[in-house]
Amino acid sequence: MSVSHDVAAIGNAIVDVIAPAEDAFLAANDLVKGSMMLIDEARAHDLYGRMGQAIEASGGSAGNTVAGVASFGGRAAYVGKVSADQLGEVFQHDTRALGVHFETPMLAGGPATGRCLINVTPDGERTMCTFLGASVELTAADVSASVIEGAAIVYLEGYLFDPPGARRAFAKAAGLARAAGRTIAITLSDAFVVERHRAALLEFIETEVDLVFANEIELKSLFQTDDFDAATRAIRGRAGVAAITRGEKGSIVLTDTECVAVDAEPVAKVLDTTGAGDQYAAGFMLGLARGRPFEVCARLGGLAAAEVISHYGPRPAVSLAELAAAHGLF
Repeated sequence: MSVSHDVAAIGNAIVDVIAPAEDAFLAANDLVKGSMMLIDEARAHDLYGRMGQAIEASGGSAGNTVAGVASFGGRAAYVGKVSADQLGEVFQHDTRALGVHFETPMLAGGPATGRCLINVTPDGERTMCTFLGASVELTAADVSASVIEGAAIVYLEGYLFDPPGARRAFAKAAGLARAAGRTIAITLSDAFVVERHRAALLEFIETEVDLVFANEIELKSLFQTDDFDAATRAIRGRAGVAAITRGEKGSIVLTDTECVAVDAEPVAKVLDTTGAGDQYAAGFMLGLARGRPFEVCARLGGLAAAEVISHYGPRPAVSLAELAAAHGLF
């Protein structure tokens, strides 16, 4: 089957609500700085009422990544569940307006469209409270064989390890991708996810995954060590490729035989780290889908991450294709 998309991503369809906050606000609302916690709908309404002036944008980790792929000029598809409500319509419109293929049927009845309440402190750190809502209603029936089989890379969001029904969708997508000979990529998403599903994630990585995305904290959590070097040794051999982000230290790409280190792109001021890992994955996978060497893939990822942390919001504010061309990467 011919390739119709560079990347097809499956994830929790979430609308991001992002507001600046002081550390005192986090403490007053029992929020752990830099963490992600799941909340119910009542808590979501209460916290939203306490937050500062916010911006709302269609998000979700994998949703942000396909937005980045599209900004690079890539062909992207997305699978995720929203409700037939106002936020769901906004999410659907935003995604299609980017040129992303998105045909997952809306949920009729049931919980509202999911949202992530993100409080960003002056140091750029984000603290996330997520009401998953309709996103957890994603089922295997929502996974289109033609979309998965037609993608060069199938990108799976680690957050899907939480809801059982969505995990079955995850497994179906991996099976279709493997049978079609496609590259299977996974992002560990958050240390919260790793701690809850460590054994299942390791088994899945060892048996199904070609490409793993993680940040330094997630990688160390996966192998229950504070030693980064020990964690990098442990991931080698478990997946074909591991792309590990390290913030201002840049990133490294690991295979059985290679270790490629790339410096971080300079940023005048970090305003909001939301979406940095998502955009890194977008650049890396777009490069990989186009046959670029790992160093170029990592540089594309780093460029996209640097762009997104220079402003509020998890998606690019400028054309990543033009930015990459200006840096001689296209």
